[in-house]
Amino acid sequence: MASHFPFGQKLVPVVQKDRSPKSVFVLGVYASAVHARWLDAQGRTLVRAMAVASEPEIFWKGQNASDIISGIKVPEGAGTLIPADPRLNGPSGRALDALFLEPLGYGRSSAWLCDLLPESRMNPGQLKALERAYHPRMGKFGLPEPSIPPFSKGESDTDRRRQEILDELVMSEADLLITLGDDPLRQFIGPLSGLRERTLRMFVEKAGAYGRPLPVDLAGHRVQLIALCHPRQAAGLGMSNMGWKAAHGNWIASKPLMA
Repeated sequence: MASHFPFGQKLVPVVQKDRSPKSVFVLGVYASAVHARWLDAQGRTLVRAMAVASEPEIFWKGQNASDIISGIKVPEGAGTLIPADPRLNGPSGRALDALFLEPLGYGRSSAWLCDLLPESRMNPGQLKALERAYHPRMGKFGLPEPSIPPFSKGESDTDRRRQEILDELVMSEADLLITLGDDPLRQFIGPLSGLRERTLRMFVEKAGAYGRPLPVDLAGHRVQLIALCHPRQAAGLGMSNMGWKAAHGNWIASKPLMA
């Protein structure tokens, strides 16, 4: 059964569209979403940033947010949706380009992007916003029932999903793999390679330095692996670990060109 965002947009998988051979494969955690500000009929803010649609592309950079949001129907009397603060749409995509791909000498056209979980999920803040502002208004305004589930690491921690990602990696023909944060190491790299280092901190200790590439064998497929923090950490977005932000900044300063 299909899941739906508040206001009725269908949840869809967000995957790499350009499937031609690439130089680098990037593995993140789960897809984000398009965020809107919800105003009531008097123009007062009900929710500052509500996930209302799947990203139009993987690691979306926030472009055309207004067009996407304007196409979402809001029942009469239920208010208006406008784009959320620009910093809240596509921040990870922008950070990926500026802080990960460009320091290595790559553009988007050279990268195959993938997530452990290709669909968006509701985080605790979004669920609280629904309980506070959306659910109490559903009956009065005929708002559709939202059904996007919360994120569960177990969804992507399966042999089937690992094989799907490995198939994409092989199809990409990339010989460089970048992982973002702990989860790709724990759920993908560790089970397929047999490595015991399944957190970024442990992997950095094994490599000898943050961002230092290591060769790994993933069920018979060999690549160079660079384990890095998530773009949210590197860019200092939200609740971030400043230690990883500093380590990533030092890595960029070292001019780690690979292309």
